[in-house]
Amino acid sequence: MLSSSRSSGAVPSYKGPFAKRPSFGKAGKKIVVHANFYEVKQLPKANVYQYDVSISPEPKTKSVLLHRKLFSQLLQQYGATDLQGIRPVYDGRANMFTAREFPFAQKTFDVRLPDNTPVTGQPATTTVKAGKGAKDVAKGDAKPDPVFKVKLNRVAVIDMAELHQFMLGKKSITNNIRQGIMSLDVLIRHQPSLLFHTVASSRSFFIENKKKPLSGGLEVWQGYYQSVRPAIGRMYVNVDLSATAFFQGGPLIDVVTRFLKMRSKDDLARPMDERTQRRLSSFLKGLFFTVTHRPGSKKRFRIAKLSSKSANDYKFDADGKKLSVAQFFAAKYNCRLRFPGLPCVIHAGPNNREDFYPMEVCLIEVGQKYRRKLDEDQTRDMLDFTCKHPKERLQAIQEGLQLLNYADNREMQDFGMKVAQEMAKVNARVLSPPKITYGRNAILVPRNGTWNLRDVRVADGKVLDSWGVAVLGTEKYYPKGMVDKFIRELIIVGEATGLSIPNKQPITEYINPHGNLEDALRALWQKTGDSRKKRPQLLVCLLPSKGIPLYAEIKRISDTMLGVCTQCLQMSFMRKPDLKQYFANVTLKINAKLGGHNSFLDNSQIPLIASKPTLVVGADVTHPPAGDTMRPSIAAVIGSVDRFASRHGASIRVQDHRTERLYDLKEMMKERLKAFNGVAKAKPEQILFYRDGVSEGEFSEVMEIEVNAIRAACDELTKGYRPKITFIIVQKRHHARFFPISNADTDKSGNCPSGMVIDTDIVHPTEYDFYLQSHSGLKGTSRSAHYHVLLDEIGIGSDALHQLTFNLCHVYGRCTRTVSLVPAVYYAHLVAARARYHCKGETWTDTSETSSTRDVGAEGYGRVDQNLNPVMWFM
Repeated sequence: MLSSSRSSGAVPSYKGPFAKRPSFGKAGKKIVVHANFYEVKQLPKANVYQYDVSISPEPKTKSVLLHRKLFSQLLQQYGATDLQGIRPVYDGRANMFTAREFPFAQKTFDVRLPDNTPVTGQPATTTVKAGKGAKDVAKGDAKPDPVFKVKLNRVAVIDMAELHQFMLGKKSITNNIRQGIMSLDVLIRHQPSLLFHTVASSRSFFIENKKKPLSGGLEVWQGYYQSVRPAIGRMYVNVDLSATAFFQGGPLIDVVTRFLKMRSKDDLARPMDERTQRRLSSFLKGLFFTVTHRPGSKKRFRIAKLSSKSANDYKFDADGKKLSVAQFFAAKYNCRLRFPGLPCVIHAGPNNREDFYPMEVCLIEVGQKYRRKLDEDQTRDMLDFTCKHPKERLQAIQEGLQLLNYADNREMQDFGMKVAQEMAKVNARVLSPPKITYGRNAILVPRNGTWNLRDVRVADGKVLDSWGVAVLGTEKYYPKGMVDKFIRELIIVGEATGLSIPNKQPITEYINPHGNLEDALRALWQKTGDSRKKRPQLLVCLLPSKGIPLYAEIKRISDTMLGVCTQCLQMSFMRKPDLKQYFANVTLKINAKLGGHNSFLDNSQIPLIASKPTLVVGADVTHPPAGDTMRPSIAAVIGSVDRFASRHGASIRVQDHRTERLYDLKEMMKERLKAFNGVAKAKPEQILFYRDGVSEGEFSEVMEIEVNAIRAACDELTKGYRPKITFIIVQKRHHARFFPISNADTDKSGNCPSGMVIDTDIVHPTEYDFYLQSHSGLKGTSRSAHYHVLLDEIGIGSDALHQLTFNLCHVYGRCTRTVSLVPAVYYAHLVAARARYHCKGETWTDTSETSSTRDVGAEGYGRVDQNLNPVMWFM
């Protein structure tokens, strides 16, 4: 048995190269598909020179755009003389590369920008003075110092011959090789960054005329992603579509009208309440704008906040007179405001001075990225814009290649780099689906990644006896007869699917969704338990809408306070004529929450797991939405608890804001090892660890820290306990896309078929990675999962690992489809997302509210009640 005694012996530390590919897979039907990779036909053969770029004084506006303007001006002033006609490429930050060496190792240049170039965003120096201690109203344009010192310092000579050896599999990755790949990345991005709109720290450029409005004052721009990718024996450029949300540019008044979802600008004449003004101020904070009341001015300013008073109400001393902002602009600029009742935009000047501008004279700069979470409507519009049929996406990528125009790229010619114009054809294989076992030994074989539960029962259906129903609404709108009929249908389908439900008339209570939800649910929980003389197993909650706040509060109360599973259902389904399929899927969730077993793969389908006790783990860290600077990240580790790897338990930790590695993995793994031992009655001899959410640059650090944490957990439980570990990174956020060539190799959505695996041509030159498209497409272009094995002590062969991973994707407990990720990883996503709801006091209302950045420590999050540990409460 596993114990929790601390070992006194040293735990071996893992440091070493990543696992090498044991062989190429051979199983499955062979097909050929297009991949959005373009072969580099010619790579630089000579050395490449890397220079560090430093600028002083450091511009206060730290934009890539300004840095690139300085770079262009540097070439214009010194290109033909000091730089001897050498054309460098620049990443917009600190790295510059050249194909030939400059005649100096280090040199500083004085670079003068044109006088009208916006540099620091400093406010006007000429102001209308307010009274003592009061604010100012900006009046004139200051001329920023246009001279900068740009220092170039040679920091490396990159041996490109080593990169050639790496692609041929004759050399492992080194820092020189990494720098060589980075130089090629900067090279292919350099020209597009000068011609198109780019975003800081992005490999994408965006096209302004390829955009679509989103609600709330935003718009989505289509872009093109490009990245250099080493592969077996060659190099490729990966080109894909990308999209991101920007603030709509133009008159601020128009942006405000759209943000507030008003019918027309005329509605702005109505007074603005304090909450709306606070939301608007948060939305606009940080945006750059120019002004219209001074023709010819190109000065940029930045919004710090909105004034608490309107342009009519805010007054100051101007030449001995008390004037409002509206009166001043009318007298000074003959600018009569149409909406003087609106607050002013405040720009933070030097010495903490605040400069006020009426909204009507402000123009929002085009191309400012929106970095916060999109709301439900915006997300839907974004998906409509980005969701493209595979043929449409393929054509759009080809159009992007024409925009990139590698053939006429002068810098690429200087470096000696040429890229093919044809999309790569790669070899793939389609694996056979597994046989899935259900109740009464029913065996189902999926077709195109799906199967049907008609006349099939779950493998291990549980008894649902102590349960209650909460109707979050009034009987007037949701009559008792309608609710009872809805619940009867759930019972009928649930029993047909394999549940036993002796209690056909559960306690039903109507609850005010705006009242004290905690007290109401606790009262229902108490009544339910008293009526059946046992602890409640489940509360079914009927919700009036899909809104997050109510759902989140129900889960917080049930998970962390009552220790009971809940199943939320939408009351809109009550009016649907046929609910059999809907309730069949609901039954799968309920049975898992009761501790049941929906389906499993027999030993012949999972030989690696069946041969020895094997713990299958999925781990992920989720971060707060973009724009949130204070909320913590949440780590989730999911571990199987049975020998079929179909039932799982969860461990959760709240950790520092935006930290990727699993800080408390040792303790979480101890919990998962104990849980496996408690159910399977054996210590795991093998640990198959699927880790999500890690970028390539983090592979080494994450593996070293986390593999050592797993070892330490084992050793602390039982001294000398050393199960074999296989550690695999799972990536979904990549830009590899695959397109069928033959119509015979497509699914119903036009995508490549479920079970397609690729481990040749475009994969890593030596390391153990593969792409697996385990799911069948529904809409748009499917994205395969990229699996990268960093450590393989178990010694899983390529065919065995591909098939096992694919087979596991068939036992995700919530549906009758294959999923795109190994279920343990999918569950880790669910658990981490659910844990975010466990924070008391969250409003979950508006992502633009300032409360979205409130500081919440780990103590603000409730712990999942221990009564839920034996079941899959997160389903």
